[in-house]
Amino acid sequence: MSSGGFHVHGPHDHAIEHATQGHGDDHAPSHGEPGHGGSSTNKIAMFTAIVATVGAIFAYMGGATQANAGLMKNDAAIKKTEASNQWNYFQSKSTKQSLAELARDLTPGEQEKAKYQAKIDRYETEKNEIKKVAEGLEADARAFDHQSDAQMHQHHRWAQATTALQVAIALAAIALLTRKKWLEWGMYGVATIGLGVGVLAMLHI
Repeated sequence: MSSGGFHVHGPHDHAIEHATQGHGDDHAPSHGEPGHGGSSTNKIAMFTAIVATVGAIFAYMGGATQANAGLMKNDAAIKKTEASNQWNYFQSKSTKQSLAELARDLTPGEQEKAKYQAKIDRYETEKNEIKKVAEGLEADARAFDHQSDAQMHQHHRWAQATTALQVAIALAAIALLTRKKWLEWGMYGVATIGLGVGVLAMLHI
């Protein structure tokens, strides 16, 4: 720990450090593998650096899509609340209209009946306008929910891609230590899977 804060080493840091040190004399290439150790080490170190960079980008995209999903879900909740308020307003107008209809039916005078009928007509017009607003808000809420779900799906893709690249980096570190060829092929395979999932995330699939 330095005065600037903590510094956490990831698997790729150790892999690159191990590569640059050349493993020391104890890991020198055997007579059966002339020059293989150095070239393989450099190749794995380069692979690790590239995959770590791409993984950092994928991780950022995953965080961004998760944040977007949360914001859209919040917008959907706001629209639903506004729609609910409009439906309550609609219900209030319906109640007033029903009372006006009752008053019209109980009033003997034609002039009074006409006055109540005018109120009834006004309430009916207002109800239709309120209904349109409420239905529009509900449509907006459904659209935000759909967009939020799409963002979360994309977030899961980015997370899967990032995890695959992290596994590839771990395999690269082990490959540097053990010099197992199958581990090298494994790290390339897992990294390819991670990159493929990342492409799916970019394409919103």
